[in-house]
Amino acid sequence: MQDELKLLGGAMVTLALATSALVVVPHIQLSKAAPPAGLKPYTMAQQRGRDAYISNGCVYCHSQQPRDRAQAPDDKRGWGRASVAADYHYDKPHLLGTMRTGPDLFNIGARQPSADWHLGHLYQPRAYTPGSIMPAYPYLFDIKDAAEPGDRVVTLPPGYNPAGKIVVAKPEVLDMVAYLQGLDHTYPVILK
Repeated sequence: MQDELKLLGGAMVTLALATSALVVVPHIQLSKAAPPAGLKPYTMAQQRGRDAYISNGCVYCHSQQPRDRAQAPDDKRGWGRASVAADYHYDKPHLLGTMRTGPDLFNIGARQPSADWHLGHLYQPRAYTPGSIMPAYPYLFDIKDAAEPGDRVVTLPPGYNPAGKIVVAKPEVLDMVAYLQGLDHTYPVILK
């Protein structure tokens, strides 16, 4: 019985130390950090787009945390500077990602500012990146015979439009594109 109590006590102390080191201390250090001057809160459309980004599983294949030059060639890939904690001030939950099957999207708004590119890429990724393994999201679009007032017609490369039809973006995908265009962390960061 004495050994079990020592084992249980040791496990509890280890758990308490790990929780303090990995959760409590970082929270205390970062809770008072102000967002960088160039970081803006999400608009309503961007927030809805962020929710669509999450619900469509984009976070499973794309990270949003370029690494430092010493750790990876992310800056050479054009993914931007290494991220800092303050870059995620308005992100709840944080979408850092767990793996990179696709490119990092931390600065996709700066690298690809075109809404047409994003819409076409979401409709058919291989039209823009041959060999891409990203799934297409055709359910975020309507296929119509003709555009109606207020429709956002998607301009696709030759050969990707449905025969005799047009592709129209649904509001959900327009919000997602607003979110992606908002991912522009090119402002300077001052580390203290």
